[in-house]
Amino acid sequence: MKYDRRGKLNYIANMRPVFNRRALFSNASYEYLIPAEPMPYSLVTIRFRTKRNNVDHVILHYNDETLFMKKEKQNSSMVFEEFDYYSAQITVDDKEIEYYFEVRVGRITCYYDTRGAIDELHEHFPFRFIPGFKTPEWAKGAVMYQIFVDRFYNGDKFNDVLTDEYAYIGEHSRRVENWDKYPAAMGVREFYGGDLQGVMDKLDYLQDLGIEAIYFNPLFVSPSNHKYDIQDYDYIDPHFGVIFPDTECDADGHLLNNLDAGDNNNRNAMRYRARVTNKRNLEASNNLFANLVQECHRRGIKVIMDGVFNHCGSFNKWLDRERIYEGTEGYEPGAYIEKDSPYHSFFLFHDENAFPYNGTYDGWWGHDTLPKLNYEQSLKLQEYILNIARKWLSPPYSIDGWRLDVAADLGFSPEFNHTFWKKFRQAVKETNPEAIIIAEHYGNPREWLRGDEWDTVMNYDAFMEPLTWYLTGMQKHSDDFRHDLLNNTDTMYNTIKYHASFFTMPSLMVSMNELSNHDHSRFLTRTNHKVGRMNTLGSEAANQDVNKAVMRNAVMFQFTWLGCPTIYYADEAGQCGFTDPDNRRTYPWGNEDHELIDYHRELIRLRKMCPELKKGATKYIDGGYGYLCFARFNSTSQSIIVINNSDKEVELSLPVWLAEVPWDGVMTRLICSTPEGHDAWPVTYEIAAGHLKVKLSPTSCALYRFEGKQTVYYD
Repeated sequence: MKYDRRGKLNYIANMRPVFNRRALFSNASYEYLIPAEPMPYSLVTIRFRTKRNNVDHVILHYNDETLFMKKEKQNSSMVFEEFDYYSAQITVDDKEIEYYFEVRVGRITCYYDTRGAIDELHEHFPFRFIPGFKTPEWAKGAVMYQIFVDRFYNGDKFNDVLTDEYAYIGEHSRRVENWDKYPAAMGVREFYGGDLQGVMDKLDYLQDLGIEAIYFNPLFVSPSNHKYDIQDYDYIDPHFGVIFPDTECDADGHLLNNLDAGDNNNRNAMRYRARVTNKRNLEASNNLFANLVQECHRRGIKVIMDGVFNHCGSFNKWLDRERIYEGTEGYEPGAYIEKDSPYHSFFLFHDENAFPYNGTYDGWWGHDTLPKLNYEQSLKLQEYILNIARKWLSPPYSIDGWRLDVAADLGFSPEFNHTFWKKFRQAVKETNPEAIIIAEHYGNPREWLRGDEWDTVMNYDAFMEPLTWYLTGMQKHSDDFRHDLLNNTDTMYNTIKYHASFFTMPSLMVSMNELSNHDHSRFLTRTNHKVGRMNTLGSEAANQDVNKAVMRNAVMFQFTWLGCPTIYYADEAGQCGFTDPDNRRTYPWGNEDHELIDYHRELIRLRKMCPELKKGATKYIDGGYGYLCFARFNSTSQSIIVINNSDKEVELSLPVWLAEVPWDGVMTRLICSTPEGHDAWPVTYEIAAGHLKVKLSPTSCALYRFEGKQTVYYD
């Protein structure tokens, strides 16, 4: 048979390469949705990536439209040529856009949505963006630090809550003399003395750590140490602020009384009443807070306050169940005191004939210490709270945002809840367009994240919960251990993808990613796999058998993942604790874990140094039982993060070309963690055929980076 050389060459020239599904990529980050936060009635470019010369067509499906995407021409001098990029331009109005991609290769068709390359579409997983919805630029990927003020640092001992100063939930307040004492089981009325001056005194520490924003638990006047039962929204609590000695004395200069033993009537708590109602104390406390915010801003640190607007406290001046304000000059009668109170409409009373001293008001979840605010029946209340939001965002305070407590519970109906938060957003953004609105929320937040209510949420479902199960096998309250979820990479990653699909990219980039907070056990304690709480196991058990290497794995994930890594005060110092109140232990000044602090500081430095870690695209690279690898990348730099949470050494050949790392070259390991500690000394590794070979010891992690790729696209 005659050899057909021409025919063979034609066959080879026209031979179709194997379809590479892994190379497919798009998301709503800056280089794949341009602009990433488009305005209404504007032109938007949507991009998609494939393996070079590997597909026939890429089709964009958006809303009810279909558009064949065009292959972009590539600059011949580009360093890395493994991919083709397709783009399409669409004109948007002011409605939400949903989109996905269809990829055709011969007779093969697949789709691409937020799950990646798939064979069947699902209505839950399209990419989405909302024209006109922007989140604050400063907040995208910012490093935040949550401070529970009473437990952070005591900078002014004169303003400390005193033993027997007043009664709360049937017992007297207690001043804790030993800073290192574990919180009591019913420790809501015990105070360690932390205050705003203490925060001011420690700003050098926070700045050196690299913090970019502080989120304060509630600061307003309140009788509890957690202060989620607000007494006066207009003022900072003088116990956190300033108390003048002469305001605690009567006309003859004698100190006012605390409560006598057995007396729980706060009408007799004369010293407390003076401390929290005297306008000199209140105004001076507000001024101290204004100075603190100003100093934070001078150091490049933003400030977020906690807004508890669903309910207030029974001590609140609008209700005055404790009769703190009754008869006090400058204060109107509370709604509990008399029916003609100007605040009567602020509360729902079940028996309007029970005045005076009407205790039939509605309480949140039935708690009479937490009166539910009755927004639907009071335009005055609505405007008051909106003015509170405006007040603290405005000079001289000029805070940078609000965290909203139990935000989905506000009001008595879902319809009103959405109506109010729309008004709240308008008030906030008109006052400061760059202020952030972060809601506490469990479950699907999508109905509130449509661009006209909240900016984002505390990211429990798409961050804290799945990461905790994966790295520790523990539920976030330490109430359960699941061996089937420990080191289950597929479940963790799929859970994150599922819950992240409820967000648009602007919301996800500013979501609050915490390992611990004031409502859940400390992450370091979860690493000991002890199921229980302080009342069942004792506080000391929270410190036992903890695994710092697992903690460092978690911190590595936290500071390289999409969103705002948020440190719960003292986590970085190695503090432990079961769920509240044990998680509210004091910062261990003088007994810090300096290695863990240095690790946090180094990761924060790298996050600031590597822009892809804040705003780059995110792609899953590899994973198996107990280990995972993902990438954060943009067109000029790529970071590869590898975590081995198993008890065995792993050797991996990672396809880093999927993150647009060149086919050959060098990557630098910037930091790693092992059971012995961490190492931030740079070490170089060769890239071979688009793969990076790494070896990780048990319970370890590392961050590798390539920088220098310059890719230019043009039509």
